[in-house]
Amino acid sequence: MQPALLADAAELAGLHALAFPPAEAWSADAMRLMLEMPGAFGLWRPGAGLVLSRVALDEAEILTIGVVPAARRQGLGAALLGAALAGALARGAATMFLEVAADNEAAVTLYASLAFLPVGRRRDYYGRGRDAQVLRRPLAPPLSLS
Repeated sequence: MQPALLADAAELAGLHALAFPPAEAWSADAMRLMLEMPGAFGLWRPGAGLVLSRVALDEAEILTIGVVPAARRQGLGAALLGAALAGALARGAATMFLEVAADNEAAVTLYASLAFLPVGRRRDYYGRGRDAQVLRRPLAPPLSLS
């Protein structure tokens, strides 16, 4: 896995296009815009998958995560997500958020296996009748004050 750089935007967009339906794929310009945001960082495995995240104060969010069909069900999604969690923690975040299509069973299962819990729902977020679940996960146990 390697850091996602602005110079990688076209390749990241190509991966995103393979991992998502055409209407949901991000362009190279969108990838650059995401990576230029304050607190943003990304990781990717060329030809296989990517994750973009950002940290603001003590909260982080997954902006996008995708694995190309040929690389699915091999643990790469969990590895990308784990690397993003570690990167967010290293940057001072205490909590990670993400949203996922409620009908994306594979992704919902992956996130649940990594201790993400539902905290909200965005109706019709992915189009009419396709809700998003908002999930949250603490990045580290709270400090004991005793």
